[in-house]
Amino acid sequence: MENAVLVDAIRTPSGRGKPGGALSGIHPADLLAELLVTLRERNGLDSAQVDDVLVGCVSQVGDQSTNIARGAVLSAGFDVTVPATTIDRQCGSSQQAATFAAQGIMAGGYDIVIAAGVESMSRVPLGAAARGGSPAGSRLRSRFPDGLVNQGVSAELIAKKWGLSRDVLDRFAAESHRRAAAATETGAFAAEILPIMVAGPDGDRILDRDETVRASTTAEGLAALQPSFRTEEMERRFPDLEWAIHPGNSSPLTDGASAVLIMSESAAQRLGVRPRARFHSFAVVGDDPLYMLTGPIPATHRILERSGLAIGDIDAFEVNEAFASVPLAWAAEFDVDPSRLNPRGGAIALGHPLGASGTRLLTTMLHHLEATGGRFGLQTMCEGGGMANATIIERL
Repeated sequence: MENAVLVDAIRTPSGRGKPGGALSGIHPADLLAELLVTLRERNGLDSAQVDDVLVGCVSQVGDQSTNIARGAVLSAGFDVTVPATTIDRQCGSSQQAATFAAQGIMAGGYDIVIAAGVESMSRVPLGAAARGGSPAGSRLRSRFPDGLVNQGVSAELIAKKWGLSRDVLDRFAAESHRRAAAATETGAFAAEILPIMVAGPDGDRILDRDETVRASTTAEGLAALQPSFRTEEMERRFPDLEWAIHPGNSSPLTDGASAVLIMSESAAQRLGVRPRARFHSFAVVGDDPLYMLTGPIPATHRILERSGLAIGDIDAFEVNEAFASVPLAWAAEFDVDPSRLNPRGGAIALGHPLGASGTRLLTTMLHHLEATGGRFGLQTMCEGGGMANATIIERL
């Protein structure tokens, strides 16, 4: 069986996912195409050598409809023979894309694959895919007669179950911004970010850092924000909740794209490119759809069992910060050194462009391992509907 190796990993800066955000003027297919062109050029690829392009995207309507993966491949000038498909595993869509790519290589079905993700939340707003309909049919409603809840309420339920106070959540959020700001100022992100030319009121400019990071964030400042998901209906249903989730300890609406180049070890050798890491292990699980965001816990247990590694063998963890309660509940379960969890900050600061977040976390984790000499990295992400992916890579 072939090893699947990471050859390159790159992302755009994160843009605020609302009108006027730095990346809001760029069509998402064009944004992803920028990364595809860069991967091809700096690795000396003939695009026709690429067996497939797998792209995560959650809101597949409007500007992101009709298989945006294929649109991005054609926009990047790739040979028309290169196929592409778009994947939706909610927030883990591009992590799943990377998993499918690596597993396809290990099974002998591919030699060279690009796994990527893109989401323009300014142009295709959160929830746009469900407008005019409902994802819940009669069978789902009969199975859960009390009704499921949105992710924000799930984050509140997690905070309650794990005893996470508003102050603990806010301090974690402030630390995410502090770490991301420090990584920005020291140039730690420079190797992973592709600067993007964006239009502004005073003419074109280069965006080379994440627009979502707020270095001045403090827990004291966040304490003034009002809870986002407290309603009369939810108060009646969950009278014991403290209602601690608000915009400051949640990931912001974000525009962005990310992409990784994955090859078989023999293809990398044949092309003379350096493998930077190998895919070690994979897991994907379902979990309670009411709590929805707790999937990273069983996903981590499963991947550690499959890999034969212990939690202490892992040098860095990327646990997506959809809401502060998610990585904090995960950390309570595994009792890891906090400095190894999202060491460059997480989605609360760096943004969560839905379909792009999986390969964004993978990109950041790879570069952190290289910068610190770490060997193993574990990435896991909660996903809508109560699922989670987990991936372990080994730096080479």
